[in-house]
This record gives sequence, structure tokens and C-alpha cells, in this order.
Amino acid sequence: MPESKRLVDLVQNDIDAFLDEREPLLASIGPDLAPFIDFSRDLLRGGKRFRALFCYWGWQSVSGHTTAFDVMPDRSAPSDLEAIVLAASGLEVFHAAALVHDDIMDNSDTRRGMPSAHKRFEGLHDDGRWTGSARGFGQSAALLLGDLLLSWSDELFDSGLQALSSPASRVAARAEFNRMRTEVTVGQYLDILEERSWRNYPEPELLSRAHRVIVYKSAKYSIEAPLAIGAALAGGSIEQVTALREFGLPLGIAYQLRDDLLGVFGDPETTGKPSGDDLREGKRTVLIALARTKLPSNSTSLLDELLGDPELTPQQVTMLQASIRDSGAVEHVEQIIDHNVKLAITAIADAPLSQSSKQQLVQLADTVIKRVA
Repeated sequence: MPESKRLVDLVQNDIDAFLDEREPLLASIGPDLAPFIDFSRDLLRGGKRFRALFCYWGWQSVSGHTTAFDVMPDRSAPSDLEAIVLAASGLEVFHAAALVHDDIMDNSDTRRGMPSAHKRFEGLHDDGRWTGSARGFGQSAALLLGDLLLSWSDELFDSGLQALSSPASRVAARAEFNRMRTEVTVGQYLDILEERSWRNYPEPELLSRAHRVIVYKSAKYSIEAPLAIGAALAGGSIEQVTALREFGLPLGIAYQLRDDLLGVFGDPETTGKPSGDDLREGKRTVLIALARTKLPSNSTSLLDELLGDPELTPQQVTMLQASIRDSGAVEHVEQIIDHNVKLAITAIADAPLSQSSKQQLVQLADTVIKRVA
């Protein structure tokens, strides 16, 4: 998909340019703020850019452009393409902010094979031999970095709206962006709530509650919302936006289910996170909920006892992985993934969207589901 690859390059260029513009302001305040720019650059360099891609193809699906954009566009003059790339870049900065906050809440020490932001700030404290708790400083500083990235994402997204030719589309896209921010924030709360309160609910409710976390923490925010934002930027009709939502939500669910499998069974060399990280973090995922319904009572008790222990040994991780796999939960999750992908593809088959874009969305769906990181 050369068009998608070019978009990824343009998004990186816009993010780099935005950080270049903000760096002098931070530098004028003092050299102590250099880590905010440095850590932001590292976090925003590379990545899969799924949210930017789905935003772009949501726009392309509605705008109906039959040819790819100019590989060397004139970036000096505002245009709808300029708006899309800037808005898509804003989504990627928002994602970076969410990752910083997520790593604090999950006590994750690594991100994409590097120390998480809070661990990097903690390292500054250790290196400087400053007073107080290094861990507390790291978490507080990373929290502020995440907040700053949230603010910057809004600035970048708004610059995209200002470059858009249609005032009505600006209003619609802003409404979708605001809705996404609310949904992912409350979804994150539901995630940490479930980790700590699950014992208070009847066993039959645990699977549906885990599914609710998937929908609001990830599925809507990762795929449905970027598609809807892209469609809104193009002035999409209710029918077009609805079709893209009906594609995006089940695909987003499948996306997160794949992520849950990788969180338990992923290769650390590929995922950039330790093996079984979700087990140490105590994630009450659909995978875990299904395993609990299939395991014998003694194995379920052991799973409940060990899940969420940050000091799990490699041997205990291996044992839990084997128990979950032998329960049949992995195969069940794979079946749910396949089912949701079929639902997604069916949703756009006859939708009033450009044919070339529908083909690209199907290809993106395949990439999302077959990813290994």
C-alpha cells in the first residue's frame, strides 16, 4: 500500500515539525525541560500508525478520490489533504499521551523495547542523586508529560481543522474527536476498575464486563473513532459514517483481542515488552474470563492467586501460559477474532464508500489481525 506508506511519512514529518516548533519555547524556560522534547521524540518516532491510517482511509472512503495523493505535495498551501495529515498526526500524539498514562497505571517498565517514560524520568532522578523517591518523581513527571502530549495533540488536531475547507466538517470532526477522548478515558478507568473489583461481581458477568473494557478502552478509540473522524473531515453522510462505525467496532474488538493474546504469549523481542506482561499486571481480559470458565476449579483458583503478581517468575509465567492455552481459551479467542473480522468486512461490502478505499480497508484489517507486536 504505497499510499499508506506515504501517509506514514507525512505524519512523521508533521509530528517532527510540531516538536521542532515547540522546542524553543521549552528551551526558553530552561534546559531542565529538554527531557520533555527528547522523550516525546523517542515515543513518537515510528510505530504502526494504525490510527492515522484509519483516519486517512475514512476520509478517502467518503471523499472518493480515485488516485493517490501527490508523493511530493505542496505543503505550503492549506488543503483538505493538509487537514487530514495534520488531524491524523494529532491522533498519533494523543495515542502517545495515552501510552504514557497507561504505562504509569500498569506499572509497565518498557515500551517498544525502551524504558517507559516514567522509568526514564526515574533514571534522571537516580543519575542526579536527587532527594526523595525516584519512583514517585518518575511517575509524577511522566504524568505531566502525558498531560502535555494531550494538550499538544489538541493543538495539532485543531491546526488540521483550520486547514479544512468546510466549516461544517470542522464541527463534525471536532465532535468525533471529543467523543473519542471521553470514551477512551472512561474505558481506561473501566480497565483498572475491573482489575480490582472483579471479585464483587457474579461469575456470569465477568465476560461481558471484560468485553465492555475492550470496546471503550481500545476498539472504539483505535479504529472506529479514527474512521469516523476521517469521514467527518470529508463531510460524510450518516449512512457513510454508520457503515464505517460498523466496520470499525468489530475490527477494533478483534484488534484488542489480538493484543490480549500478545500480552500473554507475545515474543519480547517483537513486542518490546516482557513475556507475560499482562499476567503480571493482572489484566482481566476476555482471554482470562474465558479461561476461568473452562479451567477446573483448582486451576482457576491458582490463576486468580497468581494473576496480578508483579513478581511472577518466568517459571510461573510459563505455567500460567500453559494453563490458559490448555483450557482452550486461546482457540476460542481466535474464533471470536475471525467472527468479528467477518462482521467488519460484511459491514462495508455494499456501503456507499469508494471501492478502492474499501479494498484498502480490507487489507488494513488483515494487517491489524495478523500483527505480532
